[in-house]
Amino acid sequence: MLVVMRAQATEQDIAGVCEKIQSLGFRPHVMPGAERTAIGITGNHGPVPAAEFEDLPGVAEAIPVSKPYKLVSREVKPDNTVVRIAGVAVGGAELALCAGPCSVENREQILASARAVKASGGQLLRGGAYKPRTSPYAFQGLGEEGLKYLAEAREETGLGVVTEAIDVETFDLVEEYADCIQIGARNMQNFSLLRRAGRARKPVLLKRGMSSTLDEFLMAAEYILSEGNYQVILCERGVRTFADHTRNTLDLSVVPAVQSLSHLPIIVDPSHGTGKRDKVHPMALAAVAAGASGLIVEVHPNPDRALSDGFQSLYPEQFQELAEECRAVADLLRKRRVSAEARLAPALS
Repeated sequence: MLVVMRAQATEQDIAGVCEKIQSLGFRPHVMPGAERTAIGITGNHGPVPAAEFEDLPGVAEAIPVSKPYKLVSREVKPDNTVVRIAGVAVGGAELALCAGPCSVENREQILASARAVKASGGQLLRGGAYKPRTSPYAFQGLGEEGLKYLAEAREETGLGVVTEAIDVETFDLVEEYADCIQIGARNMQNFSLLRRAGRARKPVLLKRGMSSTLDEFLMAAEYILSEGNYQVILCERGVRTFADHTRNTLDLSVVPAVQSLSHLPIIVDPSHGTGKRDKVHPMALAAVAAGASGLIVEVHPNPDRALSDGFQSLYPEQFQELAEECRAVADLLRKRRVSAEARLAPALS
């Protein structure tokens, strides 16, 4: 159920609807929009009678939500959500660029990476302090030591930090250091971890699972929003197919598909999506052309000696070229969109 408030509804009217929802044993979720506020309802296991809300002050209408994901759906919030990470808007007019190494290996490596990202115009620094690896013998990350190095890199460069939480046990520590908490592909359906992310006070970057459908992807995001955290960014990072010319198959069609169904911003990871350095740049350009709100790219000062994912990590000079070209594509698309809106404005007035 979705309760849509009138444009002139007051804070008192909204509070009254929330109190009514709570009195029925359900949970209200206030979703402010550009013109009107909507209030989603969760916790109900069947339909909620619209008559319970239609006569309340400030209510325009009460309508059922047809999608299984309620809070993620555009039915609940038609306007695009913009998530801010350390002042960087993801889902806004500008292309968001997040880059850095797969793993934090040592202090010198992450500082060098951060400086390179900053010099190329990147706004966010990625790097894993905790690494879920296919092999138990592979490098698993530095833990809190790595988080401290990320914080030092943020202090020097001003870049916001995006880093992964791999379990509930270490989540509090990651939340303390991170500006945005990543939930990786392997944990997309780790429901206890998703619920913990929903109780976090930081934005969450949710990566698509290796074999997940679009509905499963959006339902994973629903877990986070249902706990009260509406600062969620989706990330396409490639899915597992029969193809062997790339590490994964980067499904760029999911970008417009998500945008048609959900108000949440979606970014693309062409590094994991291809797994090969020479394919990262062209697929990054394609992702921007497809409408992605941002990119998350692996960059390392010496990829050939990286402890993880060196074969898909860019050299700093390669990232600089990628960043310049991707921003040029994003600027062109933005100008065309503004021009089209200007042409349509007289016809709509």
